[in-house]
Amino acid sequence: MQHIEFDTKWTMVIDVDKCTGCGACMVSCQAENNIAPMEDGSNKLKTLTWLLVYELNNGKDFPERESAYLPRPCMQCGKPACVPVCPVVATTKDEEGGIVSQIYPRCIGCRYCMAACPYHARYFGWFDPIWPEGMEKALSPSTSTRPRGVVEKCNFCHSRLLDARARARAEDMDPNKLPDGWYKPACLEACPTGAISFGDSKNPEHKVHDLIKDKNAFRLLESLGMDPQVYYISRHDWVREQSDNHLPKDKH
Repeated sequence: MQHIEFDTKWTMVIDVDKCTGCGACMVSCQAENNIAPMEDGSNKLKTLTWLLVYELNNGKDFPERESAYLPRPCMQCGKPACVPVCPVVATTKDEEGGIVSQIYPRCIGCRYCMAACPYHARYFGWFDPIWPEGMEKALSPSTSTRPRGVVEKCNFCHSRLLDARARARAEDMDPNKLPDGWYKPACLEACPTGAISFGDSKNPEHKVHDLIKDKNAFRLLESLGMDPQVYYISRHDWVREQSDNHLPKDKH
């Protein structure tokens, strides 16, 4: 797929060394985006979640063993593999900022995009969304609910971007040049350790502009050339080496 560039590039930077694996980001994501709770959460083949926290370790035994936690949202790739395989144009990357959309009314549930995504960041709705009695009153009015039979994924809390743009227009500002901090995904707000940063990486006034240039910054499966808009930072070599199918030198 042809690489798509925009004047604005919404970018997430996650400091793996600060993440404790508490799962607050996952819970806030589900609440913000009206993801119904699963009747059987133990069935990981049919789990519905837009953000998943993975546990990593250095492969050593105690007392040398070290662990880390890595949250994985949609990477919002610059060259998304999911877009060209969709037969009904239900997923696109054509909006300023570079967020890969998922248009639920168009989706026919073929799941080609799921097969194409190397990050396993897309999920299929196997069941009708059912909320416990009374919980439907707590649904977010900003995010549509989805029926079963369609694919879902993280969209960087797109409704919050629309709210920030509306605020900018009301204040006679460029809606595509938002000040740092005006647009924050729910996972960022919920993180108790400040592990998640977010902003326009093309804007020098945004924190992420400098964070992605950190010597310890990396991206998952970067050798695939998909140009993900999610970066990670870790000061541990063993964490960075696991990001891209690293093999020990004796196996090269």
